[in-house]
Amino acid sequence: MLSGDFAAASWELVVRVDHPTTEEQRDVTLRVSGDLHVGGVMLKLVEEINVAQDWSDFALWWEQKRCWLLKTHWTLDKYGVQADARLLFTPQHKMLRLRLPNLKTVRLRVSFSAVVFRAVGDICRALNIRRSEELSLLKPSGDCFKKKKKKDKNNKEPVIEDILNLESSPTSSGSPGSAGLYSKTMTPTYDPITGTPVSSTVTWFSDSPLTGQSCSVLAFSQPPQSPEALADMFQPRSLLDKAKLNAGWLDSSRSLMEQGIQEDEQLLLRFKYYSFFDLNPKYDAVRINQLYEQARWAVLLEEIDCTEEEMLIFAALQYHISKLSLSNETQDFTNESEVDEVEAALSNLEVTLEGGRADSTLEDITDIPKLSDHLKLFRPKKLILKAFKQYWFVFKDTSIAYFKNKELEQGEPVEKLNLKGCEVVPDVNVAGRKFGIKLLIPIADGMNEVYLRCDHENQYARWMAACILASKGKTMADSSYQPEVLNILSFLRMKNRNSSSEVASSLQSMDMNPECFVSPRCAKKHKSKQLAARILEAHQNVAQMSLVEAKLRFIQAWQSLPEFGLTYYLVRFKGIKKDDILGVSYNRLIRIDAATGIPITTWRFTNMKQWNVNWEIRQVAIEFDQNVSIAFTCLSADCKVVHECIGGYIFLSTRSKDQNETLDEDLFHKLTGGQD
Repeated sequence: MLSGDFAAASWELVVRVDHPTTEEQRDVTLRVSGDLHVGGVMLKLVEEINVAQDWSDFALWWEQKRCWLLKTHWTLDKYGVQADARLLFTPQHKMLRLRLPNLKTVRLRVSFSAVVFRAVGDICRALNIRRSEELSLLKPSGDCFKKKKKKDKNNKEPVIEDILNLESSPTSSGSPGSAGLYSKTMTPTYDPITGTPVSSTVTWFSDSPLTGQSCSVLAFSQPPQSPEALADMFQPRSLLDKAKLNAGWLDSSRSLMEQGIQEDEQLLLRFKYYSFFDLNPKYDAVRINQLYEQARWAVLLEEIDCTEEEMLIFAALQYHISKLSLSNETQDFTNESEVDEVEAALSNLEVTLEGGRADSTLEDITDIPKLSDHLKLFRPKKLILKAFKQYWFVFKDTSIAYFKNKELEQGEPVEKLNLKGCEVVPDVNVAGRKFGIKLLIPIADGMNEVYLRCDHENQYARWMAACILASKGKTMADSSYQPEVLNILSFLRMKNRNSSSEVASSLQSMDMNPECFVSPRCAKKHKSKQLAARILEAHQNVAQMSLVEAKLRFIQAWQSLPEFGLTYYLVRFKGIKKDDILGVSYNRLIRIDAATGIPITTWRFTNMKQWNVNWEIRQVAIEFDQNVSIAFTCLSADCKVVHECIGGYIFLSTRSKDQNETLDEDLFHKLTGGQD
């Protein structure tokens, strides 16, 4: 060894190289010094390997510290790399298998060095799914697929034979700034009736991995699973089971490699945040279909509860969508005038939760509308039978006041209920002519439970819509009030059993396997013919809908369920000795009794002042207005998962239609990072 080597304080660094042409790894020994920058190490490596190829996607991965050395201008000393470091010279983009909501698996090249938030954006760009911030990657738990372990030890999950290989995916470019299919000017336009790309833009797919049949696989609903396959899939039976499903969400502020994800591993791509912004049939055929599929499986596997009446509506819509998807008619292209007419008809079906924000509403400050009518009221008390009593109700602003009779309206009410921040739960049975509204109003020591009973559908729709808006702090002057009334009426009419309609022919009954369209528990309650007849009866109310309209109706019906949008975690609140369930929604947190499933307290995001994480004890602390503060540790997942879920919803609430489709990634990480 020359004396100059010692003078420069050089040392040997062993780097393992992922050779691109062979599957074997090889070790390369370099002599380096601490003041050599990372880029210089990579240059030495390439010269030592002496293989002529494009090395631009390769980077150094530090195995012990589980981090990428991406700042190539930093020196080894600045990174803290010494002779005992185990470095891997490997491509940043690797193959990954993604299981989509429609249970199809796509295989594409994804950045393992970019943070997950950016990687998901690249994935959605490749799949032509707008609003990637609503989705994330979920690592499936092995326990979720072991329901039938005794019967079939080898069948841990439903077998998916065909994999859609998108190896030439644009994500391999690794350029977060490239617009690709995501830009407004280059997004393929879809037929709002059928979801197929219209002829003027179908050629855009030629430069994308989504060519020909690949586009149809993502934008069209797949044939229903057999009842046997459905029964074998994991179905959460309790809130605790539902909480376990959310343990595997990846950290959006760290890369796949940093979280131990291996090349060609299978992850689930799912809608994580139930705040669907600017759904547009003209651009969102893939997004709408995948959203419909996620909603469909949530209903079939009972991840969300619904009544039998609602289950039949979901079944009828699935049957209708399944028939249209298999029909050759869905392959026909329509002309532009027809597209415009359907767009106008579907404009009120665009599903937007809190999308518009307050600045886009039209309110007349001088004249706030009010509702007044006779309703029945019931307050549950122990040892008292459920007896409703009639009062005269007046709904104004965000409050309900009720009086003994109409003549006393100008006097003092029996009680005034402020609905801002309350939970509004439908209590409806259309066949039994029962139109009820359950209100859970937050008070200091829990929830004040009140039941209202309406006489008919129109009255229920008006009062229910007013209650929903009031819970969000909005009045009936808000521009969303009338659409909300119409949506509720539309859903009630779908539930209405049409006894006068023609009885479905036996031939039509034969082509349906009704157990495919309902949950296994619902299927066990009825004979197959009886179930088919009831689904076909409900189908009469939706039979005239187009394919995309039916999917949007399904999504709307899903959104109207009381438990919609709640993500559950098992937590232990500070100062409480028993475990509780925390439900996180797009606008509130709910503490739920783990044993009974009854909500205990609700906290609205609008009242939140600040939140943070104590990383030493893994505790999330939140402060609200009026000196209310809570703290909890998460038992079913890492506290970062819960913190990111809360911060993510607050980030999504900052979106507006005036903005372009670029996202403020720094703001997302600031709101979800927990100041770590």
